[in-house]
This record gives sequence, structure tokens and C-alpha cells, in this order.
Amino acid sequence: MEAEAPWPRNAWYLAAWHGEIGDKPLARTLLGERIVLFRGTGGAIAALEDRCCHRAAPLSMGTVAPDGLQCGYHGMIFAADGRCVSIPGQESIPPQARIRSYPVVERQEFVWIWMGDADKADASEIVEFPPKSARRGDSRQHGVVPIACNYVLLIDNLMDLTHIPFVHGNTIGGRAQMDLLGAKVDAERTARGVHFIRWTLGHTPPPFFVKILGLGPDTKIDRWQEFEYIAPMSVLQWSGGLESGRGAQQEREQAGALSLRLFHGATPETENSCFYFWMRARSLPDDPASAALAIKEMERVFAQDVAMLEGQNARLAATRARPLVDIKNDNLRLMARRTLDRMISSEHSQVRSGQ
Repeated sequence: MEAEAPWPRNAWYLAAWHGEIGDKPLARTLLGERIVLFRGTGGAIAALEDRCCHRAAPLSMGTVAPDGLQCGYHGMIFAADGRCVSIPGQESIPPQARIRSYPVVERQEFVWIWMGDADKADASEIVEFPPKSARRGDSRQHGVVPIACNYVLLIDNLMDLTHIPFVHGNTIGGRAQMDLLGAKVDAERTARGVHFIRWTLGHTPPPFFVKILGLGPDTKIDRWQEFEYIAPMSVLQWSGGLESGRGAQQEREQAGALSLRLFHGATPETENSCFYFWMRARSLPDDPASAALAIKEMERVFAQDVAMLEGQNARLAATRARPLVDIKNDNLRLMARRTLDRMISSEHSQVRSGQ
């Protein structure tokens, strides 16, 4: 019997950013499967299994043709639906000459892929970012980072803000941020995950805020951290701060505020590796110099997380038989993890029952 997958398959996952797919095929392993993405001559993106049905050559080593993707070994062409539509030197095409295709949706800069039962793919379930209510022009920045860790560890990290004072000491954390650990959190389960917001009033700003806002040494801020986990792989973030006494809780986005809206996506590659997709929507302050500095500082934050996650994954792989201990501040992480576990368990039950 085939082993049950450690991730849900009937869900939308980020496969790539639209700019990654140009006039050449893009090879990517997603959920343990080798996929090739390409943009047809009409501009639409398609996704196929990266394996020719003739001699198992990687189709990603081929080229984009007017009718589809041409295998670089013997020249067979496969259309976006996986059918072979041309065999050099042969008029008839066997009906079994086809490969698997995957539903794909390109929306804004995102390229989403459905890895499960194609009949269940519903584009209305795709995460919307940035929310329409928060769009301020079209200025967006994004990237993708391969990480040598299980994708669930990345989600855990995003839903656990109590690591910030320790992992991010010279960026968004530091010992002055210890008051984050005891701050009140308003959390609720949602239909697809978990949403929470935490306010820290009269807060000592971390180095990240000081650099971008040019704050004085004695300035205090009212800081917010709002996160929403949407199973199985998306986290929406709205974080920032404003000088105390200026009414941040009534209006976050005002002059002098740092307001960051971020998308985080954790797409599994294998059980021990994933792709971290991130996007920064247009935020405050929105002048070019501040935006460039914000990206530079965020990249430092990401690098700190990657180092910790890869170290954690390596230790877990070497000590799988040893249990881990949960503590009070794991609550939000565990809420997200249970949502994902229920999604995986439900899908496995449906597979067993033949649904």
C-alpha cells in the first residue's frame, strides 16, 4: 500500500512567481513530484509531470513549441492538458501517449497549482493577497527561498512570535522585546485556520523600526502583530508600529507609521525541504528609500529564520524517536498545526473510503 502523504493534496499551493516562467520550461519538485511549468505561445501557464511517456526523459530539458512542450530527447510535443499532439516521423498518435497535467491559476504575480484530484479544484478557494481593502497601488515585491526543512516547521515559525526576541536580536527582536512574551493575544479559529492579533503598547522599538522610521533613543511605540494562517500553506501578516499616543489602535496606517503587509507561503518540495514564497505589498512608509531599506532588513530577518529552521530540521531528523515538550507559548502554533492535521486526516479518510 502506498504511504499516506504528509501533506494535503487537494489544495492550492504556490508553484512559482509569474516572472519565473518565461520562454523556457521551469523544473520544480512540489509535494515530492517532479513538475515542469511553461508558458504557451498564447501566454497561459501550464503544468505537466516532468517525464516524457516515451523514454522518461525530463520534459524540462525540452523547449516550448507552438502546440505545447517539446521533449528534448525525441521531439514529441505535449499540449497543456498532457496529450501528445505530435510525434516526429509518425502520423498516428497512440491514445496512451499522454502525461499528467495539473490545474494552474495565474493571479496577480502568483502561480497556483492544484496537486490533487483535478475535479475538486476550485479557484474560489485561492488566497487573496493583498486584500482588496488594503491595496494601495500596484507596488509589490516578492521572492522565493528554498529551505532545507519540513514545510510545517516554517508554518510553526510564522505562527510563533515568541522566538522573535532571541532569533532576531539585531533586526526585529532583541532583549528589549521581552515584553512580547507576556502580551495579550486575541486569537480565534476561522473556517480555514487561525487568526490572531497582539498589541504591545508603550513598546521599545526594535532595530528594524528604528532604522526605517528614524526614531529617537527614548521613543516608545504602540506595536501590532496580526497574523492569519490559511491551511495548508499560507500566512497573511500585517505588522507595524506607531509612536505611542497617536492612536494606532484606531488607525494603523497614518503618517509616521511603519505598516507592513506580507504574504508567506510554505510549499513542500520533499519531506525535508520546502519553498518559502514571500510577498510584500505596498506598505508605509512608501517612499523608495524606505521600501528598499525595508526589503534589505526583511532579508536579514528571513536569513536568521532559515538558519534556525535548517538547524532544527537536521536535529529532528537525527533524533526522531525522542519526544518534544510543548510550552504555554506554543498555543498559537498548535492551533495552526491542528487545523493542518485535521485537513490531512480528512483527506486520508476520504482516500481510504474511495471518495
